[in-house]
Amino acid sequence: MHRVLVVDDESDVTELLQYRLEQEGYRVATLNDPLGFVVKVREFEPDLMLLDIMMPELSGIQLCRIVRADPSMKDIPVIFLSARGEVEDRIKGLEAGAEDYVSKPFNTNELMLRISKMLKRSGAPSEPAGQSRIEIGDVVIDEDLHQLKVDGRNVVLTATEFRLLKLLMERKGRVQSRDHLLVNVWHYDTDIETRTVDTHVRRVREKLGQHAHMIETVRGVGYRAVDI
Repeated sequence: MHRVLVVDDESDVTELLQYRLEQEGYRVATLNDPLGFVVKVREFEPDLMLLDIMMPELSGIQLCRIVRADPSMKDIPVIFLSARGEVEDRIKGLEAGAEDYVSKPFNTNELMLRISKMLKRSGAPSEPAGQSRIEIGDVVIDEDLHQLKVDGRNVVLTATEFRLLKLLMERKGRVQSRDHLLVNVWHYDTDIETRTVDTHVRRVREKLGQHAHMIETVRGVGYRAVDI
């Protein structure tokens, strides 16, 4: 049974989501005080987290950054819930390390579908028959170890960043459109903001350091990995 942690300072929201998630067969824990977040995560060991952004003391953005910086939590998918649905707010959420962003008020059926798809993605490789270890110059990605090495150093990627880089590397030289990446990395089958892809590519490039040029932008189309 998958475990979902819901963090929101509004008890009516956590109660609603707990009821709906339990209907879907999930094991659920809720938290209204973000100051107890780290202890709760370590006790409950969630497979996915729903984080409200606008909370007192600690915001959802801050909590997500804590997650991505902690080796024991870094691979847990995060979906932000927020009353602020402007594009810039969505970009900030994705830049903080979230895999998805849902604006309030949200449709619970749509949210359940997003959660289900994300849990399926996080539990299985995006391309099971693909190569386990891929090398382009001094950049080496190993799916079995879920590890990226750049110039011999381990580099930490989120689960989504890992899937994105692996897909580009195993299809080296072939242009991948933003829509194609959304389908194959995020598995979205509806129209989602394609800037999601741009945000994640920028984050991956930052982590590649001097080898950032390995991911080449094809203007007006998408991206491709090239030899370095």
